[in-house]
Amino acid sequence: MVDTRERAGIGVAGEPAASTAIAMNGGEAVAYALRQIEPEVVAAYPITPQTLIIEKFAEYCADGVVRTEYINVESEHAALSACVGASAAGARAVTATAGPGLALMFEMLGVTSGMRLPIVMHLCTRALSAPLNILGDHSDAMAMRETGWVMISGSNPQEAYDLAIVAQIVAEHPDVMLPCATMIDGFMVTHAVERVDVLPDDVVREYVGEYEPEMSLLVPGSEATYGALDFRDYYFEHRRQQEAALYAAQSVVEDALQRFGEISGRDHHILEPYMMDDAEVALVMMGSAEGQVHAAVNAARAAGLKAGALRIRLFRPFPVAAVAEALSGVRVVGVMDRAIGLGSADNPLLADVKAALWSRSDRPLARGFVYGLGGRVVTQGQMNQAFDELRSALETGEVGTDPTYLGLREVQDETVLGEGTTA
Repeated sequence: MVDTRERAGIGVAGEPAASTAIAMNGGEAVAYALRQIEPEVVAAYPITPQTLIIEKFAEYCADGVVRTEYINVESEHAALSACVGASAAGARAVTATAGPGLALMFEMLGVTSGMRLPIVMHLCTRALSAPLNILGDHSDAMAMRETGWVMISGSNPQEAYDLAIVAQIVAEHPDVMLPCATMIDGFMVTHAVERVDVLPDDVVREYVGEYEPEMSLLVPGSEATYGALDFRDYYFEHRRQQEAALYAAQSVVEDALQRFGEISGRDHHILEPYMMDDAEVALVMMGSAEGQVHAAVNAARAAGLKAGALRIRLFRPFPVAAVAEALSGVRVVGVMDRAIGLGSADNPLLADVKAALWSRSDRPLARGFVYGLGGRVVTQGQMNQAFDELRSALETGEVGTDPTYLGLREVQDETVLGEGTTA
């Protein structure tokens, strides 16, 4: 009998499978992973910067490379609605979108998670309008964060590929059965061409396996019901069950990442610390600014500051205990938000980090930073500025309550507020 790992291209001793290096952008990397997974249904509507994914995958469909049923829909709301119907019928269903497209889907986000449908979405993060902006920040993802989806954040095209594969088995795990979104930064990842090491097709298919739902509408004799009226009698209990499943997803994500590391040789975790062992100050962030942050950590270390960084990969469910533990030795933490929590006490990621630290008596001082909105270029100099402020807070013991807006130009008020004009 052939060992299953050997059949999947993995040696019997558990060595990683041989990969092939291809130069591609993040959008193509996701499409490549989808070709290998070969979902039964993909429904999507093109929107920048997600269009690269759907264009490439549509080519695979048109050329007969995959047997996927690709559905041309009239809107993003229709795209997710089509996936809901397909998933309820027992199909493995996938979609992708960005920014305003996600906003148009919004009604269906809660429907999908409330029905416990394991749909995967590839969210190419983009600014929300107005003013009209097609470039990348995290405003759309932050609007989505309370809709009951598992959300996993990548930082480069390689992770866009890897997480597209991992997300599939997370969503479909029997302890989860919730939709899962991968977050990849618009343009910074979707359009960046880098080396991507892809696994053999059979290895990916062995890893994700066949989707065999416990129940579906089309199984003969099925008594499954989706979307029924849930009045005051059971709605409360069903929402609590949904919450419990979402929290259970953390251990499933950890296991899925570990198993993916075994077949790929790439070590991924729900948190990615950098030089945190003895750090006194640290920046917490998500997404594609990791390189600039790491460079700033190195520069701060060279200047005598014990600096570190922590990247959040698993955003929902937020890994509260793991974040608190990772920051347990830090005296001042800066949290990098690529979105503004309009009208909120804190910006989104800062609020999560503060909540994770709140129960600790030795919690560090926390300072907020906003950066990179609307595709604004992110530089190491901005991160150097953040560490300068953390150094000052370390010395004075004060952080203030207002965030620092890194890379924001100084403008006269009337140029921003007058007659609909902007600076």
